[in-house]
Amino acid sequence: MTKITKFKIGICQLKVTIEKNANISQARNLIHAAAEQGANLILLPEMWNCPYSADLFAEFAENLNDINSSPSSLMLSEVAYSLGVTIIGGSIPERDASSGRLYNTCCVFGSNGELKAKHRKIHLFDMGKPLPGDVHFKESDTFSAGEKPTVVETDFGCIGIGICHDLRFPELAILYRARGAHLICYPGAFNMSTGEALWELEQRTRAVDNQLYAATCSPCRDSAGSYMIWGHSTVVGPMGEIIGTTGHEETVLIAEIDYAKIQLTRDSFSLENQRRDNVYRFIDLHQESP
Repeated sequence: MTKITKFKIGICQLKVTIEKNANISQARNLIHAAAEQGANLILLPEMWNCPYSADLFAEFAENLNDINSSPSSLMLSEVAYSLGVTIIGGSIPERDASSGRLYNTCCVFGSNGELKAKHRKIHLFDMGKPLPGDVHFKESDTFSAGEKPTVVETDFGCIGIGICHDLRFPELAILYRARGAHLICYPGAFNMSTGEALWELEQRTRAVDNQLYAATCSPCRDSAGSYMIWGHSTVVGPMGEIIGTTGHEETVLIAEIDYAKIQLTRDSFSLENQRRDNVYRFIDLHQESP
């Protein structure tokens, strides 16, 4: 277990506009508001600097390999350092400098302002035949998929990163638990139909199945973009309990995380010792050698 086992997480449910500079400024404001309320770890939404609209991703994309040419990342680095907080930077559209490809990418900044990790969304949201009244969206028409899971050591324990549709895949969460994650952060932007049906359900399932914490952060509902966003950013505990949640408006949610509850849950329900490796087995293809 990490030395810091009890802390506050701040969830910044931001209103995203069509003006990048305004989004950066407001994200900074909400990060400050979260820190002023005692948050040490702060989570931003998916696509916080850009409306969720395929025709805008390329225009808003930034080269994340050069922080000086990425105003969004530069702000996160500066504010993480100035406030002494760790920031899970939601996601923004990334343009890879070598290939020119676009990715839906989350950057993690430590309290020293340095980039600790970069997660490219692994599972792109390609809807088949839409449900009645649903929106049609095919993310792979614009973005390339990430190829690697992301677990990052922070001042606040081992954190797994997923983006939106990554939440739907239990295999990724299982992998993160196996790698020692205490918390999985999922910036996301579910639409109204998937949000109502699946947003809370999936979060609670990922948390209770793996006996860890899960936190999600969405843009608020009246954000600009090609569809209406569900909102309802949430923090879930290791028994699947809702620790804190929002409505759909722009707001900052502060919730307390206590990693001692993870061990209590695992001691009471020792799922790891009850797994049947002689019947089924989980293989981490990207597990680094010791």
